[in-house]
Amino acid sequence: MPALTVREVLALDVLGPAAPLLLAGRGGLDRPVRRVHTGGVPEGCAVLSGGELLLTDGHGLARATPQRQLAWVRELAGRGAAALFAEVGRALPRMPAGVTAEAERLGLPLVALRRVVPFARVAEAVNCAIGPRPAAGRAAPGPRLPPDPSGARALIDALLDGTDAARAGAAARAAPAGFRPPEGHRVLGLAARGHRQAAPARSTTPPLDRLPDRLLGRLPGTALAAELRGGLFALLAVPPAPDPVRAVRAVLQEASPPGAVVALGPAVPAAAGWVRFGESLREAVATLGLAVTVPSAEPCGPGPQQPYVTTARAFALERELTRSGGPERWSRLAGDVLGPLLAWESRHVGDLVRTLEVHLRHGCSPTRTAALLHIGRQSLYQRLERIEGLLGTAVADPEAQAELLLATCAHRLLQARRAH
Repeated sequence: MPALTVREVLALDVLGPAAPLLLAGRGGLDRPVRRVHTGGVPEGCAVLSGGELLLTDGHGLARATPQRQLAWVRELAGRGAAALFAEVGRALPRMPAGVTAEAERLGLPLVALRRVVPFARVAEAVNCAIGPRPAAGRAAPGPRLPPDPSGARALIDALLDGTDAARAGAAARAAPAGFRPPEGHRVLGLAARGHRQAAPARSTTPPLDRLPDRLLGRLPGTALAAELRGGLFALLAVPPAPDPVRAVRAVLQEASPPGAVVALGPAVPAAAGWVRFGESLREAVATLGLAVTVPSAEPCGPGPQQPYVTTARAFALERELTRSGGPERWSRLAGDVLGPLLAWESRHVGDLVRTLEVHLRHGCSPTRTAALLHIGRQSLYQRLERIEGLLGTAVADPEAQAELLLATCAHRLLQARRAH
């Protein structure tokens, strides 16, 4: 496999902003670098097999005793690491003198990164300079998954918990998990499962295998993913885009296998930190729970043989209603606002409440509403006239629209709860 030397890595433009300073191991600058590994010390040591350049944020070194620091340097050298590049100034105020001396004794190049630089960007630049790694005829993968599955699982599990203690441990778990969103990227939570609960019990849809590869393989950027708690959960760091949620949803809609249900959380800046990343992931989880149990507002939602990819913003009303109350509140809200419509539907065959919700959700566009309901525009106008007559208010009245939409959504949640 082709390689760069440590000396050539130090000369790359991508490292310039980090103000790298060689502290030890000048005699090892011509060592070959065959790949870059980002992670903590000692967590990063366990996965090394020789020729790796280890990038670390210094948290592990800062927490360790002097004896343990020296042991880790010896372990790195013993495993054939090409070099250790460590951030100084944040978690690690300065490189411990003992670490520098031991690295010099062992001939291990030790470099202090005096300014923060995105590790993902460094790894990408070094790997591109080394040359393509996929076998001939194979497409390069989409997102780069972290090298430590157990670290990813522990971090995702902590973020899903959402407790203060779990949030406090997220940053410490980030380094061994290897997930460092590049500056300027946006981070989205993702939650997925293989099929909808609403599908028939005897559905012939086969269980889905290799869900992470099939869902994430076509996305740009980086990903932290883990399969646990009966689903796939991930954080996606995607390049800047006018609407990253819409862009990711479009890719997943094409890439998702039949029967998959995928929910995306809000996009947050990469600089926002782990608390916000966890919030986006939990929003995706809440949305997934609604997507598999609550019927779509539109009459013809995806069937069991189609993927269903949705977003937290598409379920914003449902999420707020489930947070702020339960069936009793939903029933009261629907009855107070939609009482005449519900009474009419109890005596006639009709779909007035659904018509009203679809119409409101699509900007009161007659063309769009009629197309979604598979009826003619004249039939839609007749329904809207009946709705307005029963409610005593104009559907197009901006003052009434928010309350009407909230009530129709509450009615749909109530129907889903009764069905289960």
